[in-house]
Amino acid sequence: MQTQTATPITVIDQEEMDDRQASTTAELLDSVPGVNLVNGSTPGGSAINIRGMGAWSGTYGTDQTVQILVDGATSGAEELYRIGTQLYTDPALYKQAEVIRGSVGTFEYGSGAIGGVVRFETKDASDFTKGQDGFAARQYVGYNSNGGGVVSSSTLAWQASEAVELLFNYTWRTQDTYKDGHGDTVENTDFTTPSYLAKGTFHFGQDREHALTFSYSDTQSSDKDVPYDQFGSTNFGNVDRDIHSKTSVLSYSYDSLDSDLVNIDVTLSRAQQTIDQQSSTGSTTALLNADQDYVTTKLTVKNTMEFATGAADHNLRLGAEYMLKDRKDAASAPGGDDERFAVFLVDDMTFGGFTFSPALRFEDQNIDGTEHGYGKYHNSALMGGASLRYQWASGFAVFGSWAYTEGMPILDDLTNTAYMTQSQKAETWELGASYDRRDLFASGDRLALKLNAYHTDVWDVTSYSNVTDLEMEGVEIEASYATDAGYYADLNASVANGYNRTAGAATNFWSQQPADKVRVGFGKRYDSGLNLKWEGVWVMDMDRATTPTPGVFLHNVSAGYTAKSGVLEGVEMRVGVENLLDEYYQPHLATRAAPGRTLKVSVGRTF
Repeated sequence: MQTQTATPITVIDQEEMDDRQASTTAELLDSVPGVNLVNGSTPGGSAINIRGMGAWSGTYGTDQTVQILVDGATSGAEELYRIGTQLYTDPALYKQAEVIRGSVGTFEYGSGAIGGVVRFETKDASDFTKGQDGFAARQYVGYNSNGGGVVSSSTLAWQASEAVELLFNYTWRTQDTYKDGHGDTVENTDFTTPSYLAKGTFHFGQDREHALTFSYSDTQSSDKDVPYDQFGSTNFGNVDRDIHSKTSVLSYSYDSLDSDLVNIDVTLSRAQQTIDQQSSTGSTTALLNADQDYVTTKLTVKNTMEFATGAADHNLRLGAEYMLKDRKDAASAPGGDDERFAVFLVDDMTFGGFTFSPALRFEDQNIDGTEHGYGKYHNSALMGGASLRYQWASGFAVFGSWAYTEGMPILDDLTNTAYMTQSQKAETWELGASYDRRDLFASGDRLALKLNAYHTDVWDVTSYSNVTDLEMEGVEIEASYATDAGYYADLNASVANGYNRTAGAATNFWSQQPADKVRVGFGKRYDSGLNLKWEGVWVMDMDRATTPTPGVFLHNVSAGYTAKSGVLEGVEMRVGVENLLDEYYQPHLATRAAPGRTLKVSVGRTF
């Protein structure tokens, strides 16, 4: 949790990623309050829901209101029929994941982020070399008992000097079908995803004030004779499907030593995904034989200025962004070009105990489907928001924010001319409080907590059929406590309601609202390098839906050990059991039962 800001933001660092032993990238986010996964245990058919937005269970893996960025590249956000978010990259490629819930804090990254933004950062060579010249290597292997999952991740890092660092990672992950809590096999949950990452950084100039970084990540999967519907809810027929995700990012940064007004970041990215599929039974149905191919090219230029005006200190980010999405025409996915230009401004102003953060974003769009027989449209929108926070010397703070965003028309709606000049609009109000204090009950301890309440109205809805107005409200809680003796506890909770405010709607409840959830953990870190933890996850009954879902209380236990001396020095060993009591449950919005008891074991070492 980030208690120093009014933005509802959670950062998952490398230590937590290692402890979770996630099988998919989506699983890295499961502990964040307000974030829920749809079929998150497999890359195919998985989707991310934040505050009731993002995943369209059983139909589409995304509704464009949750944005996903990998090293700044926009990725995994196409409304492909009966296919998930297309987030096929492997969790082993990343060293950090950041989740921004709601629209406040998202205007640097895009428009229409009603649910929020997920930002992934890939690993660097210096993470392994620790800034020292020379080579470093890391080997990681893991095993998952439920489905016989195996993962091997090999990394080679080279820091030639302070100026040059290079990294290469290859990860191979495979899993057979898993079993649910009743011991029944859940079909079509097997997958194999080889991935690799190549990344290099070159520093130059006085005291390395310039930096040039290039990264390329690549993930593939190949399935034969599998259902077209990755959600497994409707039988359209079987296909042979090959998926290839490629993300290239070139970034330049210049942090001037002479002026606090010059700190420039330039990022050029290209994210491409191809989905080649054909009916495995010889059917000529267009849907089964549709090939998807889409490329998103983006250039972002941003400058950060630090200065003072009277009693106020400013951290001002000014930027411009150009993005072109080019998609091939296919059954259920209209082709065309979506070209956008945006400018944005965010200023964090601190004075006394106050922090005031206004933000603006203007976006201009030209969307063109004429090459494939559709229309051509132009749209523009001004959006923004502001937050105000006050902190006392005691560590207690209160904050509030307001944000207005617009989701511009998308290529998927080219077949609906009414939607091509109608943006989806949302307004969010938030209030909250935080507390962060060290040496509170005993020397060396720390208590941190953050409570955030929100209310979101969405109108002119284009993401969902027969829906025009939505309302979401809820409370999110994050808390942690740690002692100098190594004991620790953490709590994450989300309680929310969603309402369909469309005139004449059959039900008042919002169909994509996930169940309320509370996650609590207790553990102890020993000086020997041993870390023991118990975690309880209480998913409450979801009866505010057409199809209610019963609640469940899950137990997870884990132990991690890093040897500090002897022949095993530096070896990291982890063992964990998820769903310890082998409970049967199907998360609300999911289209398949969750895994039953699962033993996870991993060993890693950096040389």
